[in-house]
Amino acid sequence: MRPSQRSVDSLRAVTLETGVNRYAEGSCLVTFGHTKVLVTASVDEGVPGFLRGKGQGWVTAEYGMLPRATHTRGRREAAQGKQSGRTQEIQRLIGRSMRAVVDMKALGERQISIDCDVVQADGGTRTAAITGAWVALRLATRYLMTEGLITKDPILDQVAAVSCGVFEGVPVLDLDYEEDSNAEADSNFVLTGSGDIVEIQATGEKRGFTRAEFESLFDLARKGIAELVILQKAAVA
Repeated sequence: MRPSQRSVDSLRAVTLETGVNRYAEGSCLVTFGHTKVLVTASVDEGVPGFLRGKGQGWVTAEYGMLPRATHTRGRREAAQGKQSGRTQEIQRLIGRSMRAVVDMKALGERQISIDCDVVQADGGTRTAAITGAWVALRLATRYLMTEGLITKDPILDQVAAVSCGVFEGVPVLDLDYEEDSNAEADSNFVLTGSGDIVEIQATGEKRGFTRAEFESLFDLARKGIAELVILQKAAVA
């Protein structure tokens, strides 16, 4: 039995609350159980230097954990003068995930910056951030169309993410911290709304895992992401 008493194929309670920041073009407070991430999408006129004059836009992301997002207070990375490798890896993953479903030409020469701040962490912060980031991004692009700044919808598909793992010998969906910290195998799946793979991160934590176990994890991820896609659609409806 899972510590949370959930069935092996059940997500935690997920909410996607929009309009939580009055200034950002798009915003979403996403919760996966006790994990909470505040996501904003900001439109900036202009693009990075390597894209100037190419007639296309860019989507980038930043990720961070607030000092008391975990059981003990952590120092702000800005106070330390550098980002950790984990932070850099996660924000690059979020950026890649968003760019996979955006037509950059349709954006014109402007950038959308996605900021993901973890308010409270209980496992799955990167997957929650990706799921909420798409909602904020969708709202920001809708703003651009409503304002007449772009004429073509740049969103090609939805994208969402979920963690899966082997816990006490059983493949399970959407790990919380207790499961994640004790899992024999851990994975993060990023899929589009149509089911295409954007990225899969899978690691044997305490042992290797079999192809059959991986396929079970993949099936769980597809089920979970199908549910998240429905919640995303409702959030931006």
